[in-house]
Amino acid sequence: MIAREFFDIEASWRFFKYFPLDENPGFWLKNINFAVAEESAKMGNAKRNMPLGCHVGDNVFIHESVQLPPVCVIDGPAYIDEGAVIRPFAYIRQNVIVGQNCLVGNSCELKNSILLKNVQVPHFNYVGDSVLGNFVHLGAGVILANLRLDKKEVVVHCHGDRIPMGVNKFGAIIGDHSEIACNTVINPGTILPKHSMIFSGSLRKN
Repeated sequence: MIAREFFDIEASWRFFKYFPLDENPGFWLKNINFAVAEESAKMGNAKRNMPLGCHVGDNVFIHESVQLPPVCVIDGPAYIDEGAVIRPFAYIRQNVIVGQNCLVGNSCELKNSILLKNVQVPHFNYVGDSVLGNFVHLGAGVILANLRLDKKEVVVHCHGDRIPMGVNKFGAIIGDHSEIACNTVINPGTILPKHSMIFSGSLRKN
C-alpha cells in the first residue's frame, strides 16, 4: 500500500518532500507536526487579525485568503492553505494540514489529519487520524472513527495484506474524488481507493 495508489500530488505542493508517494500514507501522520513547524517558519508563522470569537493557538499558519467565521477554534500545529473556508464552530485540533480550497464546515472537528486540495468536510463531521485525497467530499454527519472499541492496535487490510499500523489511533485513507454520503461511519483502518462511493447510512468495515 503506497500513497501514489490513492493520491495524485504535484511536486509543487508545499508539503511534497515530507510525505513520500512511495510510502504507506498512514505513516504520513507522524510527520505532520514537523512539516507544519518547518513550513510555518518559512512563511513567518503568520496569523491574520482574527475575529473576536476565533481562538487560535501557537504554531498556526493561516493564509491571508482563508475565510474565517465569527467563532472557531484552531489549535496548533496547523496549516490552513490558500483559498480554504472555515465555517462557524469548526474545531481544528492539533497536527492538521488543510489544503488549498478546502472547506471545513460548521461544527466539524479535525484531529491529526491531512486534507489535500479541494476537500469538503462541510457539516457535523469528525475526521481523526486520516488522510483525505483531492476532491474528497463527506456528506453531513460522516464520522471517520479512529479508535477501536477494544483500543487495540489498528490493522489495515489492503491487497490481501495485513498491515499493522503501530498505533491504536488511526482513521482512514480516502483516495481522490471519493464521495461518502450522509450519516456514514467509517471504521478505524479503512482504506478507500480513488473514486469510491459509499452510500448513505452505511457502516463501512475495514
